Amino acid sequence: MIALNFPSYNFRFKNKENKLAIFDVIRKKFILLTPEEWVRQHVIHFLIEEKNIPKQLLNVEKQLLINKLSKRYDVLAYLPSGKIQLIVECKAPSVKITQETFDQIARYNLVTQANYLMVTNGIKHYFCKMNYKEKRYDFLIDIPAYSHENN
Repeated sequence: MIALNFPSYNFRFKNKENKLAIFDVIRKKFILLTPEEWVRQHVIHFLIEEKNIPKQLLNVEKQLLINKLSKRYDVLAYLPSGKIQLIVECKAPSVKITQETFDQIARYNLVTQANYLMVTNGIKHYFCKMNYKEKRYDFLIDIPAYSHENN
């Protein structure tokens, strides 16, 4: 797998049916290592190690119903209150981040109502803070770290 634009993290790998798998600390199991999964695992470790989000407040690859269609989000970070703080959309490094990607996460956010959005292909990261009052998102350089005082 190629180097991504994240700090280095210690990952656990194993061969699973002659394919490489990576251990997901949230799902607590080995997941087939695809380019998108490589990005997703970096995001998980970024949120835990750099943003201090407790593991128990993270959720990975779960179903979301949008207009009766079943979709899967990549990563959600919750606040202790149960409100969704962050939704993350991961793409493989070879996939360009386009308006379509932002449209996708915006559709997911109609349901999740997160405070922040993150879109990444592992090389480029985009962070947004939702402004529900003015019905827009504002781009940020980074997302704030988790803090017990802010929750």
